[in-house]
Amino acid sequence: MAQSDSNKMWGGRFTAQPDQLLETINASIGFDQRLADQDIRGSQAHANMLAAVGLLTAEDARAIIDGLERIKEEIAAGEFVFSTALEDIHMNVEARLKELIGEPAGRLHTARSRNDQVATDFRLWVRDAIDTLDAQLQALITVLLDQAEAGADMVMPGFTHLQSAQPVTWGHHMMAYVEMFARDRSRFRDARARLNESPLGAAALAGTSFTIDRDRTAAALGFDRPAANSLDAVSDRDFALEFLSAAAICATHLSRFAEELVVWSSAQFRFVKLSDAFTTGSSIMPQKRNPDAAELVRGKSGRVFGALTTLLTVMKGLPLTYSKDMQEDKEPLFDAADTLEICLAATTGMVSDMAPNPEALRAAAGVGFATATDLADWLVCALNMPFRDAHHVVGSLVREAEMRGVELEALPLEAMQAVEPRITAEVFEVLSVDKSVASRTSYGGTAPSQVRAQIARWRTALQREGES
Repeated sequence: MAQSDSNKMWGGRFTAQPDQLLETINASIGFDQRLADQDIRGSQAHANMLAAVGLLTAEDARAIIDGLERIKEEIAAGEFVFSTALEDIHMNVEARLKELIGEPAGRLHTARSRNDQVATDFRLWVRDAIDTLDAQLQALITVLLDQAEAGADMVMPGFTHLQSAQPVTWGHHMMAYVEMFARDRSRFRDARARLNESPLGAAALAGTSFTIDRDRTAAALGFDRPAANSLDAVSDRDFALEFLSAAAICATHLSRFAEELVVWSSAQFRFVKLSDAFTTGSSIMPQKRNPDAAELVRGKSGRVFGALTTLLTVMKGLPLTYSKDMQEDKEPLFDAADTLEICLAATTGMVSDMAPNPEALRAAAGVGFATATDLADWLVCALNMPFRDAHHVVGSLVREAEMRGVELEALPLEAMQAVEPRITAEVFEVLSVDKSVASRTSYGGTAPSQVRAQIARWRTALQREGES
C-alpha cells in the first residue's frame, strides 16, 4: 500500500493511512496558512544560522532561501496549493520546497521541531497584529483629539446612571476616550515587549545537541533575545492570552463608545449625526437612519471576549509541554484580531465623520438640575456653610424647582431665600451651564482651558512619538 503524503512526512514508523476523520480533525492548514509569511521568515533565518555555524553549506542555504522566497511569491499570487493531507503550514511549505529544490530541503529541519517552529511563527504573527492595531489606535486617538479640539467649549450633559449629573464639554467627553484608547495602546505595547523572545532553537522541548546560535536567529527575526527555557518556549501561550486580554479590554471601550453613539444619534437625544457611510435605512420605514456600524461594533465585542475565554479554557489543564489541544489557539486569536481591526476602523470612521449638535447638547446640559452641585459649592464658599448642610439646602431647592416646573436658574430669589435667607442674587452667577463648566479648572476637569491643555499634551506626545 502506498503511503499517503502525511505518512511520508511522518517517516517510517507509520505504515497505515490515517482515517479520514482523524485527518480532518488533525489538519490545521485551513487556518494556519495565515502563518505562511511568518513561517517562511523563520525558516530563512534558521537556514542562514545553520550555514553560519557550519551545519548547512552555503550552497544549500542559498537554495533553501531562494526556494522559500519563490514559495512566498506563489502564496501571494494565489498559486500555491494547500494540502489537508500535509496537516499544517510547516509541512505544506516543506513539501513544496522539496519539489522545488530537492534533497537540500530535507536539511532545513536540522536542529528544530514543529513545536518551536509554530511557537515562533505565532509570536511573529501576534507581534505583527499588535503593530497593526497600534497604528489603528493612534489614528482613532488623533480623530478623537480633532473632535475634542473642535468642541472644547461645547457644553453637554454629563451623566451618571444615565441621569443628568453635571454639565461637561464635548471636548472633555472625547478626551475621556483618548485616555481609554491610549491605555489600550499601552497594554498592547507591554504585551509586545513581553512576547518578543524567540522560541526558535528550543526544538521539540529539550533544546538540541547541535551547536546552534539562537541569538543570531532571534536578532534576524527582530526578537530581543532567545527564550531562556526550552520547555517554556514551546508550551507558552501567555503572549496569546495577553494579546486577547488587551483586545477584550479595547473591545469593551469600543463597545461603550458605540453604545453612546447609538443613544446620542436617536431622535430622542439628537446629540450627534452619523454620516451616511456608517448608517443604513429601513426596508419599510423611510424616515429611519439606523446606526448599524455602531451597533455592530457593540455586538462584535462578544466575539473578542469569547476568544479570550476559549483560549483560557484550552490552556488551563495542559501539562508541559506541547499538546495537540494547543492547535486550538490560533482560530480564536485570528478571529479576535480581525474583529478588533474592523471595529477600530469603523469607529475611527464614525468619529471622523460624526457631527455633534451644539443646540441639542446645550439644551440637554441644563436639564435635570445639572448645576445643583455648583449651587452647593457656592453655599460653601460664599456662606461658609458645611458641605453636608449645603447638600441638604440644595436638595430642598431642587424639590421647590420641581414643584414649580423650572430649572434652578429660573427659581426666583425669594423662593431660594425662603429656604436659606443668606442666599443673594450673586448665586445666579454660578447656575448657568457655561459658568459651571468654566469653573471646573482642577487638573483633568471639564473647563475648556483644562480640555485644551490636555489636547496640547496629547498632540505633543504623538508628535514626539512620530519623531522618535
